[in-house]
Amino acid sequence: MTSPTSPTDSAFLKAARGEPVPHTPVWFMRQAGRSLPEYLRVREGVGMLESCMNPELVVEITLQPVRRYGVDAAIFFSDIVLPLKAVGVDLDIKPGVGPVVENPVRTLADVEAIPDLTPEHVTFITEAVQGLVAELGGTPLIGFAGAPFTVASYLVEGGPSKEHAKTKAMMFGAPDVWDALMRKIAAMSATYLEVQVAAGASAVQLFDSWAGALTPADYRDQVQPHSARVLERAGALGVPRIHFGVGTTNLLGLMGEAGADVVGVDWRTPLADAIPLVGDRGVQGNLDPTLVFAPTEVMTARAAEVIEAGRAAKGHIFNLGHGVIPSTDPDQLKRLTEFVQSYPS
Repeated sequence: MTSPTSPTDSAFLKAARGEPVPHTPVWFMRQAGRSLPEYLRVREGVGMLESCMNPELVVEITLQPVRRYGVDAAIFFSDIVLPLKAVGVDLDIKPGVGPVVENPVRTLADVEAIPDLTPEHVTFITEAVQGLVAELGGTPLIGFAGAPFTVASYLVEGGPSKEHAKTKAMMFGAPDVWDALMRKIAAMSATYLEVQVAAGASAVQLFDSWAGALTPADYRDQVQPHSARVLERAGALGVPRIHFGVGTTNLLGLMGEAGADVVGVDWRTPLADAIPLVGDRGVQGNLDPTLVFAPTEVMTARAAEVIEAGRAAKGHIFNLGHGVIPSTDPDQLKRLTEFVQSYPS
């Protein structure tokens, strides 16, 4: 018999599975991060990737928003490029810039030079997840990984990009290199998720931050099959799968078809418009992250609209439409969490 404190009984996992919930569950992307003073204290003088590879620090940072807000799920503190770092790719996360790759991928030889990820590369992840699960009790832990397109874009561009011109040039002009790179990253992301679930994560989220740069046809032909491989391997583990991208209004149906149980919707697309697109799946989202800077009564009124719209979905997990903005007032997020959890179901 399942314990009352088991994550299996949580509102978050029930919503992800499309089951009735006692209240709309809520968590926030980037909830374990730059908006929390306690996070800034423990990260002082410690590089981003260094902190992600320190199990004690990962446990502490992941737990901080759960303690402060009482959210319905914890999101594992890591970074989408960490698996690349773990296998020896020369990269760093530069403050104010993001991931920067010393030697961008250009050729098939460059792709082949990237080792495949094995669980032995990330034993610190296993240790961190096991420690977290022991601390979290009935609060489920979401494991996560970067989707192949977004990770590939960092590798090809050498860092963040607005146009993704080099990425698309490879996709269209060197399809053999592109396919090899996407297969490499898909295998890496899938292994990374498998490690987290094996250690105790209750759900996974695949982040495709830059997929909104693609047309539906290019996504379907060049990207979806690779994301589908990741989600298929995650699905074999028996945990709910969330698939999220930014600016993906025109891709929501395809992202769901890639294998998601829940499709994350950014703030640009009303849930009422998104729900018919994703099919028989749950949705996650999607309050505009800037609304936490509005007066509380404005924020909660808009949150109520999101919750009401979410009732039409197979399941609804409340979240912001993207990550928490660093200058967000944590007290306002606490008010938002309490509002969502107390909203009549």
